[in-house]
Amino acid sequence: MCESTVAMLSLVAECETNSEPIISRLIESCALKALFQPIVRLSDGAVIGHEGLIRGPAGGALESPVALFARAHDEALAVELEQAAARACIEAYFNGRRDGDALLFVNYSAAAISLEPDREASLLHVDRKRIVIELTEQSQIPDLDVFVDSVNALRASGLRFALDDYGVANASLSLWTHLAPHYVKVDRYFVHGIAQNAVKFEAVKSMVSFANATGTLLIAEGVECAADLRIVRDLGIPFAQGFLLGRPSQTPATHVSESAATLLRSQQIAVYPATKHRRADVNESANQLESMLIEAPTLKPEARNDDAVHLFNAFPSLHALAVVDRQGTPVALINRRSLMDQFALPYHRELFGKRACMQFANREPVSIERTTSIETIATLLTDDEQHALSDGFIVVDDGKYIGLIAGASAVRAVTELRLDAARHANPLTFLPGNLPLGAHIERLIDSGVAFVACYADLDHFKPFNDRYGYWQGDAVLKAVAHALSSACDPHGDFLGHIGGDDFLILFQSDDWYERISRAAGEFNDRVRGYYSTEDRAAGGIIGEDRFARQAFFDFVRLSVGAVTVKPGQLRAAAQLSKVASIAKQRAKRDTIGIVVMQFSVDGDVV
Repeated sequence: MCESTVAMLSLVAECETNSEPIISRLIESCALKALFQPIVRLSDGAVIGHEGLIRGPAGGALESPVALFARAHDEALAVELEQAAARACIEAYFNGRRDGDALLFVNYSAAAISLEPDREASLLHVDRKRIVIELTEQSQIPDLDVFVDSVNALRASGLRFALDDYGVANASLSLWTHLAPHYVKVDRYFVHGIAQNAVKFEAVKSMVSFANATGTLLIAEGVECAADLRIVRDLGIPFAQGFLLGRPSQTPATHVSESAATLLRSQQIAVYPATKHRRADVNESANQLESMLIEAPTLKPEARNDDAVHLFNAFPSLHALAVVDRQGTPVALINRRSLMDQFALPYHRELFGKRACMQFANREPVSIERTTSIETIATLLTDDEQHALSDGFIVVDDGKYIGLIAGASAVRAVTELRLDAARHANPLTFLPGNLPLGAHIERLIDSGVAFVACYADLDHFKPFNDRYGYWQGDAVLKAVAHALSSACDPHGDFLGHIGGDDFLILFQSDDWYERISRAAGEFNDRVRGYYSTEDRAAGGIIGEDRFARQAFFDFVRLSVGAVTVKPGQLRAAAQLSKVASIAKQRAKRDTIGIVVMQFSVDGDVV
């Protein structure tokens, strides 16, 4: 350790002991050390600039920037420390490297930006276009209009502007809109772990869309692993920084490490994290209920059965009538078919017509609030299927009657919801459905990368299902999903559930054949455990073939038809579906159960 460093550490320790001001002494003695972290262009791995960072005396209590600025804040010297830090970074960065076009990103608070931060560049005769002023996230802006004027003045002087740590603290969409920065840095909170977090993925995806609309360039901060790097690159974020691409150092790096360069050269696309199918919100649920709502007339509890018959005759399409008390609260429901069937019997009208309508009413009707979700209605239909299907539902608003919903209408709405959800994720295995599969295939096509499509399904599954029932059949399908999932690299291979016993894997892994062979073998061994002891001993089961004839069926087996696709061969997802189906059919006739074919230029398999 040099004498100057020892002396500075001693000074810091002395000031700490005596609670004396230290920041001004650090600034005056030029004891601040500048470090530079590279900012990398993801399309080619070029280092386009660096963020200037500051540190206190090495080994001391104020070495970290957090401690340093905390002490400056306590001493009311935060802006002065920012100015000194910027001066140290500019001097160190451009000392001996004033040629070229590499950018220096310098951190400033809103208060410091108001004090002409271009002064340091003027003193050093540095090209202002190479300096980017970063508005730090802790900045409080008392008057946004005045601050915008300050930023515009900086732009007029040639400096560029960036919004730092977007998505947290004070870096908001409103600020982005007002300031129109050249660059926006996506906070590391959203970038770290984005490959496994669908919510972060969707948040950053929306940032990319807004950046494209405004002409702003995004920089992803905190990139520390290969999976996150692939995601931000594939989302179209042009620049990134983080430990994976380069750590802060006193000497500005001119290139990324070879391992990072290899990752950036790879054409393998990322697998986007699965997004759970969106649930309908309260407004959507209300709109769906309103579209099904029947504003039907009601009866009072003292009304007669003849009155109910009269209303049913007046409204032929009405499936039920609600019985409502004088406060507007529903107390019962009269089912049309049930009542009219009673009155169709001999003498029933004469015997019961003058009696109270509550005689044939359901005194425990199912009532739902008008904001009830379709998912809740689906649960009610499952819990009391026949009753709800026949009577439907009474709809209330804060407990007061407003109308009816027919059971058939509710079933139709639930079915549409289930079908829509299944397109996104299979409800049994929770694997991506047809829409995400199609989107990933299109990304593979657009990226022009090589991949392998493996179309897998089960042989002899229907006879198994017929013998053991759907519960056991569902367990087998879950076992298939587990086996195929274990064969996939989650960051490069995409597994989807088309429906039934059909699955599709889009492999980018070079060792895909070993992976799928191992998964198929393990599943074929384990599936025997789903058979009874007697059927295992017999080697299979007796069941009906497609012609309704009795036949012997071997154990369920996983068959895989694989199609290798070279870059640029495929033009549309429909082509892949056609040839993968051919490969699958050939695999079902193969003794091993795995057939590999190549996708030819003319769109066939060879």
